[in-house]
Amino acid sequence: MTMKNNKGFTLIELIMVTIILGILAAVAIPRYMTTVTKAEEAAEDAVISSIKAGLETYAVEQLMSNGRRSWPSNPWDALSKEPDGYDDTDTDDADEDGEWTYNTTDSTITHQRMNNDRVYWDYDPGVQSGDDAAVGTL
Repeated sequence: MTMKNNKGFTLIELIMVTIILGILAAVAIPRYMTTVTKAEEAAEDAVISSIKAGLETYAVEQLMSNGRRSWPSNPWDALSKEPDGYDDTDTDDADEDGEWTYNTTDSTITHQRMNNDRVYWDYDPGVQSGDDAAVGTL
């Protein structure tokens, strides 16, 4: 009679590995999601800061050419390059992950995060022309 040499894992060993992987996933996944959210917030801050800088540059250019500071009706027009994900044909709220839009109806800049949360910034272009021309708020 010959004996077989079984070279494999026992059921107990497989169950223990599964439990350990589950514990690691339970710790790692929330930490990963927090990191992703913080990265998206930092990217949003960078985009909004570049819009603010672009608006100030635009206002100075308007002051030099027209004698009055003003902002454009669409905040993206103040940028030399729009951010990745900007859709100039979508004049409604962002509805795709990573998309940036300017909602012309309620004057808000919208960004949709990867977890489908939407973040809004109010944009008031102020008065674009005439004696009362003035910059708005963001």
